[in-house]
Amino acid sequence: MITFAVVSTKGGVGKTTQSANLGGLLADLGLRVLLVDADVQPSLSRYFHIAARAPSGLTAVMKQGAITPDCISALVLPPPTKDAKYPQLNAGGRLDIVVSDAPEGTLQDWLMPRVDRAVRLKMAIKNAALAQAYDVVIIDTQGAVGYLQDAAILAADLLISPVCPDVLSAREFIGGTLELLERLEPSANLGFSVPPMKAILYRTEHTSDSRAMAGLIREQFLTLRGRVCVLETSVPHAVAYKKAATAQVPVHWMDPTRAGTTMHKLCWELIPSLEGVCASDVTADMPTSAPALE
Repeated sequence: MITFAVVSTKGGVGKTTQSANLGGLLADLGLRVLLVDADVQPSLSRYFHIAARAPSGLTAVMKQGAITPDCISALVLPPPTKDAKYPQLNAGGRLDIVVSDAPEGTLQDWLMPRVDRAVRLKMAIKNAALAQAYDVVIIDTQGAVGYLQDAAILAADLLISPVCPDVLSAREFIGGTLELLERLEPSANLGFSVPPMKAILYRTEHTSDSRAMAGLIREQFLTLRGRVCVLETSVPHAVAYKKAATAQVPVHWMDPTRAGTTMHKLCWELIPSLEGVCASDVTADMPTSAPALE
C-alpha cells in the first residue's frame, strides 16, 4: 500500500481537484483507493456522491488512532441518474473516503497538547488490516500550517504539491516548503522522516511565466535539500476539471482525450509500475485484475 498526501502551505492551488481525480483514475485502473479528507473545509468529502455514509469520520480516526469500518464512507461513480452516459467504475476498483467532520479548530485544539499528535494519522494508516483492504491512500490537506497538516505529511510515503503557474507562486512554494521542512525535521529524532515531495505545475498555459516557474523550482533543488522535484507532467488549465467536479465524476470520464491523457501520465510518474495501464474509457487494453504496485 502506498500513501500520498496532497499538501501546500497556500490555499486554492488545486489540492482537492488533484486528490479526487487521481483517486478516481486509480480506482478505474482497478485499484482499491481510500481518500482521507484532512481539510477542515470538507471539499473532498463533497466531491463525489456518497452511497453509504459512515457514522464517523476524521475526528474518530484521529482520536482513536485507527481507521475502523465505521469511519469509512462508500463512494459511487457516477451519481445515480436516469440518463448517465459515463462509463462504470472498473470491476475490482474501489473508491471510499474518510470524510472531514471536524469544524475548524476543534481537531487542532485536541491535537495541540498531545505528545503523539504528529504521528496519530500515520498510526491509523500504517496497519496490516488497512493494507489488506486498500492499495492506495490519498490524503487531502488544509492549505495552512497546523498539527493536522503535519500529521498528514508524516503519514505519507510521498508528498504531492500543486503549484500555480506564476513566479510569485513559485517563490511562495519554495519559502513555504523550506519552512515545512525546518518545522518537521526534528521528527527525525523520533524515527519519522519527512517524505520526498513531487511538485505538479497546475493550471499551466504556454507562457514564459510557466516555463520560468518550473525552472525556478528546479534550480532550488539543492536549496530544498534534495527533497523536492518537479514532475515532467503538468496539468493545463481546462474547463473539463470544473465540469467534472459539477458532475461528481473523475475528469478522465468528462474528457478522456486531453484531461484523461494528462491524468494517466501523472499517475504513471507517481506510480511507475502502472505505466502503460489505462482506464477502460480511454483504451480497450484494460487488465482484468488490479495491477500490482511496487
